[in-house]
Amino acid sequence: MERLKLVLQYFQSNSESISNGICIILALVSVKLYTSFDFNCPCLPQFNKLYSLGVMIIPPIILFFLGVLVNRHTSVMMDEWMRPVGRRSKNPAVVKYLFSAMVQRALLAPMVWILVTLLDGKIFICAFSTSVDPALFSGFPNNTGLDIIKIMAKVPCKEDVIFRNSSFRKAVSRYVRCYSQAIGWSILLFLIVLGAMGRLIKPCFDDHATFLQTRYWSNYLDVEQKLFDETCVLHARDFAKKCVVQFFETMRDDDTIHLHHHPLFFKYSTEEHEEDEERLHGITKQEQVDQLLNQWYCNKPELDVTTIAYRPKTCFTLKDHEVKTLYSDV
Repeated sequence: MERLKLVLQYFQSNSESISNGICIILALVSVKLYTSFDFNCPCLPQFNKLYSLGVMIIPPIILFFLGVLVNRHTSVMMDEWMRPVGRRSKNPAVVKYLFSAMVQRALLAPMVWILVTLLDGKIFICAFSTSVDPALFSGFPNNTGLDIIKIMAKVPCKEDVIFRNSSFRKAVSRYVRCYSQAIGWSILLFLIVLGAMGRLIKPCFDDHATFLQTRYWSNYLDVEQKLFDETCVLHARDFAKKCVVQFFETMRDDDTIHLHHHPLFFKYSTEEHEEDEERLHGITKQEQVDQLLNQWYCNKPELDVTTIAYRPKTCFTLKDHEVKTLYSDV
């Protein structure tokens, strides 16, 4: 249970971990889909290869675009690529880094599907059974009146009557499955070696400091967009609250209602009002909201927080008539 909590905390730690988790889930879904998929070869020479290659290629394409769709790097990359320059220059290295991260994660589920199909071998047998030379095996059913191509096309169909009490079909299936599994393991080995060599060789040719900068600013873009969205949600909530309260205030019959409250009530009301005003940030009209959103897209702020970081804090001190300090937040 503790290990499960640690795994969940890792996948919820940042957007990159969430993207990794989603890609792993898609990969597991692809395996589950294949195992639950009932593959039936048509056993016809003109359709075997077409149907088999379609099953091997089309689902990976669907899984790839699904991986692109659910990957957060896709929206961050497109926003950074398509936005106007404004006061903030574009960094092509960041866009390239986001594109590379998006493609690598989106390719995981399709590659898992292709590897599973190759290691299982059924689809490969259906596609290439007609390419096998029947002279390599004994027990060829030559008394059926069918030509060789049609007989070889029926090899994937183990329930066919022409292969009853014959070891020919099993021998051909084992032969083709060996090729299929050899290709699958070779692809897997190639991908592992390629990844390992990339990890080992890349630091020799790339500047590590430049890579750190690129990764930092790509993470920054993701965090910045999330914070902006969260701030917009808070602003919209308070804006809607103000509009609703203002509507009810205008519908009252009495202009003024006199109520006697404890002084603490006014203190809490004032604090709540100040908190709402802080969330609104002075944006209190529809035109201001539209202008703010337009400015955010067309004229992103500069990456310089010197002004707000060193902004002096306003302090208050309350004294009585004898100049004694009653309250101070200094």
